[in-house]
Amino acid sequence: MAVGVVAVALLLGFVCLENRTEVTLPLPTGPFAVGRSIFDWVDDGSRRELLAWIWYPAVRSPSAVVDDYIPAPMRAATERPRGGIIRLLTRDSSKVRAHSLRNAAIAAQRFPVVIMRAGASAPVVNHSSLAEDLASHGYVVVGFDAPRRTTVVAFPDGRVIARTPENNPELVTGEEFLRRGNRLLTEWTGDMALVLDRLERLNASDPSGRFTGRLDMTHVGLVGHSFGGAQAAQFCSQDLRCRAGIDIDGAPLGGVIRTGINRPFLFLLSDHGDFSSNAEDRRVYADIRSIYNRLPPDGKLLVVIHGANHFTFSDDGALLKSGLMRGVLRLFGRLRISGRRQLDITTYCVRTFFDAYLKGTPHRSPLEISSPQYPEIEVLH
Repeated sequence: MAVGVVAVALLLGFVCLENRTEVTLPLPTGPFAVGRSIFDWVDDGSRRELLAWIWYPAVRSPSAVVDDYIPAPMRAATERPRGGIIRLLTRDSSKVRAHSLRNAAIAAQRFPVVIMRAGASAPVVNHSSLAEDLASHGYVVVGFDAPRRTTVVAFPDGRVIARTPENNPELVTGEEFLRRGNRLLTEWTGDMALVLDRLERLNASDPSGRFTGRLDMTHVGLVGHSFGGAQAAQFCSQDLRCRAGIDIDGAPLGGVIRTGINRPFLFLLSDHGDFSSNAEDRRVYADIRSIYNRLPPDGKLLVVIHGANHFTFSDDGALLKSGLMRGVLRLFGRLRISGRRQLDITTYCVRTFFDAYLKGTPHRSPLEISSPQYPEIEVLH
C-alpha cells in the first residue's frame, strides 16, 4: 500500500513539474521573421463575430517584441475550461514560447493567403507551429475562432464567450449528430467567406496601413485539421476564391462528397493502417477516395504519415499535452513518431503543396512530395 502511495505521489509530482516547465515551439524554417496581429471582426449584416489571428512575414527590428503564445489578458479565460486532471496534463500556456513578433511591420511585397482552421471547437492558436512556419516562408496565414462554436473565445475587450450545448455534436449520436455536424459545417464555411471578405477590405485599406496592398487575394489556400479539414474541403468545393486546399486527417462532410472539388487538393492523413479495422474507418476512407478520384489529375495528392496520430497534428497534442499521455499512446502503438517529428513532416507537406499551387514554384512538383529526409511519408495512388 505504501509503495503505491509513493508511486502515485511521484507521478503527480512529475506531472506538476512538467506542467510548469517551459517549452519552445519549433523554430520556423523560412527566411522571414514572423509577425502576428489579432482582430475582432463583426459583420453587421449576418451578426457574425470572429476573433481573427493573422501570422505574416515580418520585418526584423531590434525593437520588436516576441508576443506571448496566448496574450496574458486572454490566457486565464481560455484555460479555465480545462479543469482538473486535463488542465494538469496540459502545459501551462504561460510557459509556452512562440516566435511571433507582436504587430511587427509586414515585409514589403505581396504574399499569398492561407486560411487555417483548427479541429472541432479547438482554438486556432493550437496550430501556431504550422502558422509560424508558413509565414516564415512568405504566406499570410489567417486563423479564426467563433464565439459559441469555439470552446471559449476571449476577446481583447474582456468579453469571454463559451461554446453553447447546441453547437456540441459530441453530446448527441446518430441522426442528430449528423444534423448538428452539417449545420456547424455550414456555419464555419460561412465564417470562411466572411474572413475572405474582411481580408479583401483590409488589403484595399487597412486603417493601420500594415496590410494595405500586401495580400495576394488571387492566390488563396485553405487548410484545416480534423473537422477543420472537412470545412476546407467543403469551402473549396463551393467558393472559387479557394485556389488550393488541404484536409489534415479530417473526415469529409457535406455536399463535397457528392460534388467533388475542381481545384488542387491534398489529403494528409495520420496512420490508420489499411483503413479496414472498423466500419467507420472504411466509410471515411471511401468518402476521401470519392473526392480524390475526381480531383484534377495534375492537382491531387493523398499522403499518409506513418506513425502519426490524429491528435498530434497540433501544438496542443504534439507538445503541450503531457509526455505521460504521449507515452501511453506509444505503449498502445497509436503513436510511433515524436510530436515534433510529426509537426516537422506536416509543415513540410503543407508548405510544399502550397508552394506549387499558390506560388507556382517551378523546381518541384507536389507529386514528388516524398523525401529521403522524411521516410514516414507515403503517397497513395
